[in-house]
Amino acid sequence: MCHSIRFATSMYISIINLALADLLYLSTIPFVVSTYFLKDWYFGDVGCRILLSLDLLTMHASIFTLTVMCTERYLAVTKPLDTVRRSKSYRKALAWGVWLLSLVLTVPMMVMVAQTTKDTPDGGVKRMCAPAWAPLVYKVYLTVLFGTSIMAPGLVIGYLYVKLARTYLESQRSSAVSRGGKRSPKQKVLIMIFTIVLVFWACFLPFWIWQLLSLYRTEPLNLASRTHTCINYLVASLTYSNSCINPFLYTLLTKNYREYLKNRHRSFYRYTSSFKQRPPSLYSWGKSASSSNQFDFNSETLAMGTLK
Repeated sequence: MCHSIRFATSMYISIINLALADLLYLSTIPFVVSTYFLKDWYFGDVGCRILLSLDLLTMHASIFTLTVMCTERYLAVTKPLDTVRRSKSYRKALAWGVWLLSLVLTVPMMVMVAQTTKDTPDGGVKRMCAPAWAPLVYKVYLTVLFGTSIMAPGLVIGYLYVKLARTYLESQRSSAVSRGGKRSPKQKVLIMIFTIVLVFWACFLPFWIWQLLSLYRTEPLNLASRTHTCINYLVASLTYSNSCINPFLYTLLTKNYREYLKNRHRSFYRYTSSFKQRPPSLYSWGKSASSSNQFDFNSETLAMGTLK
């Protein structure tokens, strides 16, 4: 029971991390909308640094948290005993580490971006946020960010889910038939986590493709200024939609995980009650039999918390 509570706490820590990242990201919407309608930037140099840095910070915090969740799921299946030994303080430290690493990757953006001005055809001045470093440095930095926010987490998560899929296909083939083909709560949790990851990629990959296309294309895109602006806001809106969709996915994830814990608790109590109902003459035999099966039972019982 205590193991399940520990892992449930871990799941909720991750969900809180994801929700906090979404909330911070959505807090930048008023600035983007006002800039779109006013056709100017009114929030100064500090506003430029905070807004663009907050975008990168929350994006990395989200995908890093999802990567940690997938890694813990994999380790819980392959090394359940090691997973149980991890304390609550360890999981909190891991959550802080995710935000710290995200902040480190964001610091260069805080430094390199500044408010600039450009003369307009009507003789006015238009303010905007632009990189203050050399174009090559900015190009390298954005390429690194693409690797840390999309490529590297994608490879890790893809590898882990392929391994998990093979494990569950091999171990639950017979049990799936006996249940009439219904998915177990454990499988539902894994599917929900993977769904959240897929939604993240679907919302952020177009944004990154558009950014890198502008950086690496040798010739400028033959697009009208209005079309270029519309694409900019379209891919940006897609990234914001991720934070709007996520709360519904988190609700389903929490519901599936509670169902999983409930089923595991029920199995645990059935197992323990079977020992209480045995006659004294069978205790010695039961002790011997349980010793031979101790690892198998513990592995399954410890899996009560494997999905956080």
